Amino acid sequence: MDLLYLADIRLPLERANGLQTISTCHALAARGHRVTLLVRPDTAPEARDPLAFYGLPPIDGLTIARVAVGGPAPLRRAQYLAASIRRSLAAPRPAVVFTRDLGVAALLARLPRTRRPPLVYESHNYAPVVSALMPTLHARAVSASAAKLARLERRERRVWSLAEGYVTLTAAHAEELTERFGPRPGAAVVPDGARLAAARRFTWTGPRAARPVVAYAGHLYPWKGVDVLIEALAALPDVDACIIGGHPREPDLARLTALAATRGLGPRVRFTGLVPPGEVAGLLDGADVLVLPNTATEVSARYTSPLKLFEYLAAGRPIVASRLPALEEVLVHEENALLVAPGDAAALAAAIDRVTRDPPLALRLARRAFTDAERFTWARRAERLDAILARAVGRSA
Repeated sequence: MDLLYLADIRLPLERANGLQTISTCHALAARGHRVTLLVRPDTAPEARDPLAFYGLPPIDGLTIARVAVGGPAPLRRAQYLAASIRRSLAAPRPAVVFTRDLGVAALLARLPRTRRPPLVYESHNYAPVVSALMPTLHARAVSASAAKLARLERRERRVWSLAEGYVTLTAAHAEELTERFGPRPGAAVVPDGARLAAARRFTWTGPRAARPVVAYAGHLYPWKGVDVLIEALAALPDVDACIIGGHPREPDLARLTALAATRGLGPRVRFTGLVPPGEVAGLLDGADVLVLPNTATEVSARYTSPLKLFEYLAAGRPIVASRLPALEEVLVHEENALLVAPGDAAALAAAIDRVTRDPPLALRLARRAFTDAERFTWARRAERLDAILARAVGRSA
C-alpha cells in the first residue's frame, strides 16, 4: 500500500528518534509497501544521505521527501504541520498515514474521516506526564503550564478515540491509556527492534579474566542512570567501562566525566561521546557486560523501549538492567539478564561482579539474549505493523 510517514525531524538525526523512524520505514518498504517519509532537510553544511548515515542499503520502495522550513522554531513547526496536512490530503491520497508525532496526529484526527486517509499513531509516551516531568528529565527543560498540560491531554484523548490504528511500544503504556480513556479496538503493542546480521552465530567465549569491560550506550540524561553506573564502578576496582553516547551540545557528558574523575576512576572509564550509529555494534562487541541502569521514573517504568536494549540482545553479551515494568516485558531475571533495583549502585555493582566472576552464568545469559534478539528485529516489527495498517485501512473502508 502507499504509506505516508510524517516525522517532523531533520534527517539524518543523531538521536534514537531518527534511527527508529528510518529503520521502521525501511523495514515496511522491504515488505512491499511504497513508503514516503516526510521530514525536514538536513542542517549539516553538506547534506548527508540518510540511508548511508544509518548504514541501510538503498531500497526502491522508500522515498524521503523534505519540507523546506525556515525562521524561528514555532514558524518551522507550523510550516511542517501545513505541509503534512497538504501531503496527506493531496491526490493521489495515501492509503494510510503513520506518525509518532502527537501534534500531527491530533491535527489530522480533527478532520472528518471522509476527507482524510486512515491514521495510525505510534505513541512513545503519555505527553502530559512526560511534559510535567521534563524539568527532572533534562537539564535545560522548563516546566509546562497548566494550559499546555490540558491541551496535551485533549490531544491524547482525541487521537486515542479517532485514530484508525494505535500502537504503543510497551504493554504498560497501553494499560495506562486504557485506564485513562477506556478500551479501544485496534490498539496493539509493538516494541522497537534491532538490525541483525544476515548470517549470525554466537561466538563469544565469556568475560575476560583480567579487567572485564562494562558498556553502556545511549543518552546520558540523569534518569538514564549512568551516574548510578559510575558509582557502581567505584566499588569495582578491577572493572573498566565504555560509555557510548553524549551529545556535544548538552551538559551531561561533562557532568559524568567530572563525576568519574571525582570518584577516582580516571582512565578506567572511556567516554566515546557521540558516535555514528554504525559504530555502536562494534563497541558493544568489545564489552563483557552491557548495562541498562535506568532510574525509577514514570518514563522508565511505563514507556521506555530503548533501541539499546535490543542492540544489547543482538550483541550476545550478558545484560544487567534495572528491574522496571517496561524492561521486564523483554528481559527476564536469571534467563536473559540480571535485574536489580533501580538507582541502587551497590546492587548494580554486585550483579556486574557476579557476572564477571561466573563465566558459565555469563555465557548462559549471553546466549539466551542472542537468541531472543531474533524476536525483536526491524523486519519482525514491520510484520507486526503490517497487520495494524491493514486493519486501519479496513476500518475506514
